[in-house]
Amino acid sequence: MSAVHSVPHARSGSAGKRATNLSLSADVLEAAKAMDINISQVCDAYLREVVRREQERRWRQEHAEFVNAYNATIEAEGLPLDEWRSF
Repeated sequence: MSAVHSVPHARSGSAGKRATNLSLSADVLEAAKAMDINISQVCDAYLREVVRREQERRWRQEHAEFVNAYNATIEAEGLPLDEWRSF
């Protein structure tokens, strides 16, 4: 008989949280605390949006040559199967 070992599942990157140190402006930090703003949640949400925008910017930059070539082809030749389009 073989033994069955339980292996913990790794969390996805978006589900797991990790402690980190941040340097924030003291006046803004105190004001946020006074207003019961969840600083971790706000920082996480904003950083997530900044990362998403940067990923999008980099994708556009990395694929700009292809997108330009594709657009030029569509401009010159029209859309594929366009002659069968009913709208």
